[in-house]
Amino acid sequence: MNAAVIVFPGSNCDRDVALALEQVTGRIPAMVWHRETTLPSFDLIVVPGGFSYGDYLRCGAIAAHSPVMRAVKQRAEEGIAVLGICNGFQVLTEAGLLPGVLLRNAGLRFICRDTLLRVESENTPFTRGYRRGQVVRMPIAHNEGNYFADEETIARLEGEGRIAFRYCDERGLVPESANPNGSLGNIAGIVNRRGNVLGMMPHPERLADPLLGGTDGRALFEGLLAAV
Repeated sequence: MNAAVIVFPGSNCDRDVALALEQVTGRIPAMVWHRETTLPSFDLIVVPGGFSYGDYLRCGAIAAHSPVMRAVKQRAEEGIAVLGICNGFQVLTEAGLLPGVLLRNAGLRFICRDTLLRVESENTPFTRGYRRGQVVRMPIAHNEGNYFADEETIARLEGEGRIAFRYCDERGLVPESANPNGSLGNIAGIVNRRGNVLGMMPHPERLADPLLGGTDGRALFEGLLAAV
């Protein structure tokens, strides 16, 4: 699998996800600077977590207008897999590749801790390494992870099976108490209509090696490797 990781000024999880991809695929991903205007042929494009442009204004809003994002949009329209993690999820919504917005956390505080996620669908390239209903653990670290969209959009996401992950408890239930940031419907990740673009707030690359304390995130990259 040939993968590219987009690097914005302020990105700080780009090397982490590159290492996770290298460990799974055996190939070193290309690191693509945000000023690039074209993208060679890749199987996967990752918009990583971090603090693009210092997270000034709305998180991801400036990065969404970086020159490289025009090429990312074009590749997404061609069906190439695009994965946005944390700040990358914010960038994808600001760029219009995914619906909705990420608001400030309900408690107005930065949150950095492990969360439990319920896998809502195994029918995407990103989730085929999991079972539907499986509970997995992945860390979050964000100030603006509160997913919001209007009622019509939420109904469409639900109806079309486009919610990939929800925050849950140990039993796989999704009470409000399991929701760390106030996201509507406990939503932690969604895909586009075609299913080739995923945005998620938790960090799979931070639990992709036993040395990190777990491997629940590794299955996402292994599933991608098998799918693309």
